[in-house]
Amino acid sequence: MIGDVGVLDDMIHIGDEAMFDEALHRLRLRGARQVTAISANPAETAERYGVAALARIGFSSGPSFDRAVDEERMRRVERTAAGDGGLLPASDPAHAVIDAVRAADGVLVTGGGNLASTWPLHVFERATLARVAAANGTPFVVSGQTFGPELSGADRALVAGMLNSARLTGAREPSSAALARELGVPEARLHSGVDDASFVGDREGAAPPDAASWPSGYCAVTFSSHLGGADPQRFVSAAARLLDGLADGTGLGILFVAHFGSLRAGEVRGDSVLHERIAAAMSTPSSAVVPPDSITAARLARGASFVVSSRYHPAVFSASGGVPGVGLSVDEYTRVKLSGAFGNFGQDAVLPLDEVLTADQSGRLLRHWADRDRIRQTGHARMVEARAASENWWDTVAAALGG
Repeated sequence: MIGDVGVLDDMIHIGDEAMFDEALHRLRLRGARQVTAISANPAETAERYGVAALARIGFSSGPSFDRAVDEERMRRVERTAAGDGGLLPASDPAHAVIDAVRAADGVLVTGGGNLASTWPLHVFERATLARVAAANGTPFVVSGQTFGPELSGADRALVAGMLNSARLTGAREPSSAALARELGVPEARLHSGVDDASFVGDREGAAPPDAASWPSGYCAVTFSSHLGGADPQRFVSAAARLLDGLADGTGLGILFVAHFGSLRAGEVRGDSVLHERIAAAMSTPSSAVVPPDSITAARLARGASFVVSSRYHPAVFSASGGVPGVGLSVDEYTRVKLSGAFGNFGQDAVLPLDEVLTADQSGRLLRHWADRDRIRQTGHARMVEARAASENWWDTVAAALGG
């Protein structure tokens, strides 16, 4: 199994971990006894989930990205998997991945939103893993993805090749399913459903030590520091105004929930930096928490009376429990994801960032709050259907992987 997992420097990304976590849980329920994870931090992932874990094959990223070098590395890894020798140093991490694929009954790419030209290293990693699986005749499945929306010619070809080698492909919003069809995935091998982590909130977990400090009736708020180039101070002022208006109109407490944050007590990094700035600019008192795991984060979202988020998985966790919420999109990528997460459960409140920056939108949030009974009723009806479809999906995935 490969997901964008592995807590580095005690910074957890809840959404990435949640999709892997839930896929692992679902496959274990269906008889998976041994699982090997491919992770950015194998030791941490092995301890967190009780699995074997390996480092990624490894491709370039950021300023060091070199497509020609990565294409040559992909070719060498693929040929090595097919039996050619002398193409990779003995110490190359690709050898361990190739050996793990050879020994496995199947290979699963867990849910995610990184098959886009924004992150070519993830495209190369997964496309190469697909080729390693093909070279060994190992069943290969892709689950719960957002495809694109930015997917350039070279990356598009890599993703298309990967998907067309897969026994099954899962898309987590209608637009991604449509793109998968454009890339040649046959309807019989395409599943258009919800995010893999939608039902993490169904699972029981231990109450975190600070749970007693959470407000009894609260709006869970998560903002990423990615603001699409907008001025951070302008956003802080607008967000403070928005949340003050919501709190005044609903009586809810404001609980900031960092989905990318530090697991070190008292340390402010990731989402928490922006959250603290917004809290300082508000007239309404607020609380803050960094969930240590997926189940806790999902419980926070399901337990909220309302959710406001520019991140994806607070929307996934809350909407799947019928909790009304509003997404804040900062670009086309976040618009696609948030619209899909809320839309899968009958909600449609996604505000573009520029509208929040130019005018007080708290009235729109309050109108959504006023419609909460209908939203919950619709959400629960959609939840029953989506949960049944999700169970069927994991049955099908397990069978395709040799279960």
